[in-house]
Amino acid sequence: MTTIEPRTVQPFTGPEATAWARLVAVSELLPTVLDAQLLRDVELTHFEYLVLSVLAASPERTSRMTRLASQTNATLPRLSHVARRLEEKGLLERFPCPEDKRATNARLTAAGSAVLEDAAPGHIATVRANVLDALGPDELEQLAAIGSRILGRLDPEGRLSASQCDSAVLGEPR
Repeated sequence: MTTIEPRTVQPFTGPEATAWARLVAVSELLPTVLDAQLLRDVELTHFEYLVLSVLAASPERTSRMTRLASQTNATLPRLSHVARRLEEKGLLERFPCPEDKRATNARLTAAGSAVLEDAAPGHIATVRANVLDALGPDELEQLAAIGSRILGRLDPEGRLSASQCDSAVLGEPR
């Protein structure tokens, strides 16, 4: 993350202030919309859905808790709390890492996969209705490029799953 000495920073220009205000508004409003749909449809928060989605994309649907925390931008205590809730619902299981007994792994269960499958249509429809359908093809490319550049500064190590996201990985044509 880049740090700048505050005394050397110029005030926002009009276009910068507008862009920043709109980005902040989107970042505040979108999680509420995503949570509402997922809670209504499958009784998951968007963060819980993200955790299950990252596990689904992991080899053998399994990840070390520390890696999963990094990929979801969660602290280990927050992830542990969420994993406990998901475990109580039967959506994931935790177990000692076979390579390092001090570490804990999380694995997506069959029930977790089923919930993801049930959640996907509504989640995709919500994302389309609130974000993707508002943009043309060129704007989608611009949004992906803008997100990539910002993530390059906020996540220079590329630890978040979104930093590693590529349309080819998702099975979409480039």
